[in-house]
Amino acid sequence: MARLFEAVKTQLCVTPTAGAAGQTTITSSAVDTTGFDAVRFLVVVGAITTGGVQSFKLQQSDDDGAGDSYGDIVGTSQTIADDADDTHVYSDIFRPQKRYLKVVISRATQNATFGGVIAELYEPRTVPVTQTASGETYISPAEGTA
Repeated sequence: MARLFEAVKTQLCVTPTAGAAGQTTITSSAVDTTGFDAVRFLVVVGAITTGGVQSFKLQQSDDDGAGDSYGDIVGTSQTIADDADDTHVYSDIFRPQKRYLKVVISRATQNATFGGVIAELYEPRTVPVTQTASGETYISPAEGTA
């Protein structure tokens, strides 16, 4: 059985600074699903001012928009509740029909903030997974000074 760090690739798609308060649309960087059957996108929600509808959806493309532009994936649009301050919402897609995926966040109020988007690619075809994020893994560590 593979451990999480061996079977899940984590990728930052929207940096927290890109989520500064505003009423603009935020589009994530592309996630290449080659070698994986599934992706879970975590959308980190900051403060949301009431009075508008915030939402996000997934889009896909065969060639990262070079000849096949990104198109919406049916049924993936989700509304983010006004009272969803300082939380996260997710969208999980299994076996997308196209190779590249993006998240598009629509902000209806100028004070809506987002803390970023993280993609977790899982169900790899080859284990262990090569990580793009830096970090460390600890197996049965002893208690003491960190």
